[in-house]
Amino acid sequence: MLKPASGACNLRCGYCFYADVAASRQVSSYGLMSQSTLDKIVRRAFAYAEGQLSFIFQGGEPLLAGKAFFRHFNQEVRAYAHKPVRVSCAVQTNATLIDEEWCQIFREGGYLVGVSLDGEEQTHDLYRRDASGAPTCARVKRAIGLLKASGVECNVLCVVTRQISLRPEASFEALRQYGYLQFIPCLDPFDGGRAEYSLDAGEYGDFLIKTWDLYERALFSPHPVSVRVFDNWLNMLLGRPPENCAMSGRCGQYYLIEADGGVYPCDFYVLDKWRLGNINETGFRAFAESGIGQAFREESHPVHEKCRACPWLFLCRGGCKREREPILNGAPSLNRLCEGHRRFFEARYENMKRTAQRLNKGMLAGASKG
Repeated sequence: MLKPASGACNLRCGYCFYADVAASRQVSSYGLMSQSTLDKIVRRAFAYAEGQLSFIFQGGEPLLAGKAFFRHFNQEVRAYAHKPVRVSCAVQTNATLIDEEWCQIFREGGYLVGVSLDGEEQTHDLYRRDASGAPTCARVKRAIGLLKASGVECNVLCVVTRQISLRPEASFEALRQYGYLQFIPCLDPFDGGRAEYSLDAGEYGDFLIKTWDLYERALFSPHPVSVRVFDNWLNMLLGRPPENCAMSGRCGQYYLIEADGGVYPCDFYVLDKWRLGNINETGFRAFAESGIGQAFREESHPVHEKCRACPWLFLCRGGCKREREPILNGAPSLNRLCEGHRRFFEARYENMKRTAQRLNKGMLAGASKG
């Protein structure tokens, strides 16, 4: 995962978690990634990778790195086409800078483009405004239209604020046309402070219940909708591991690379404490064996004492480490959304089981026909 523009952004989203991260380290912004650092990342990634390699660009706003930067990246990746490695590329963007030229760059590089769109216009524009304070929803929707017209694969990421959690039906209906959706709970700052956008756990549980009902109805319709969190839970019920690291219960191993080449174990923890080194000086094999990285992963292993006796631990798994802060003397706090997850599982677990079984039968039938 690369941050080619560090935390720089042309928007001033009221709930931006990376602004909080940047304010918690000695160097708040590392500027723009140089071409030489990008080249070192690509070369060392291909030298380390076996079978599959994913490059994901995030921010801030990654497109601030510029079109020439991404064209050069595409060219560098193509230079390794002879390698027996399957490559995927993705970018998460606020989409306000996208034009037809960007669409061409994405199409040529085979990118999956994740677009941030917070439900309806009124909820999106409440917190997602540009540096001058102007709303952005109309620009985002226009960009999605350009991406689709250009044949670029895209999905939508919606940050679930308290305001969105209270409007699940309207939010789902505003987004279902895009087909592939992510609903990401809004994060509170590291210091635990609360704001008007902060989620109430019980209300988040109600949001999950109502959104599940809409998802379940759409799933078997002529126009199915994918919702990442529900897709993962259904796969878990079918005995498959979640692809979302936040749902695994333990931190895995991927690498976040800041604009200066600094390497960290997670996008949520780009902090001085967890800096593994610099890609300009060290290869990925050394990062994989880093004692700092090992300590970071091990810190995610314990679960709160209440979790051990919880009947839903096999699905919840304690949740993302970031949701269990503060972690004191190795002991995590109870996941801040615990009540919401419990409420959802109690209300819709039987529905989830039936849906998983129905999906499994459909998969088996399709396989037998094939």
